Amino acid sequence: MLEVRGEGPMRSTLWKCEQLRAGQITNKVVFDTEAQAHHFVKTMSSVEPDIFWRIEAVDASGVWN
Repeated sequence: MLEVRGEGPMRSTLWKCEQLRAGQITNKVVFDTEAQAHHFVKTMSSVEPDIFWRIEAVDASGVWN
């Protein structure tokens, strides 16, 4: 695995959170780990309980060239 700026190994899988409102994606956020993504969604759900967040594993090569 590659190291990026001494921040640890580069991951091949990232975790994408998409905010959905009325079936439309209104926001996207990408995290390094599944735990970070779940923590973010849990925090956001307590702030805005009427907005749905979807978490999805994505290949890092699909996010960056």
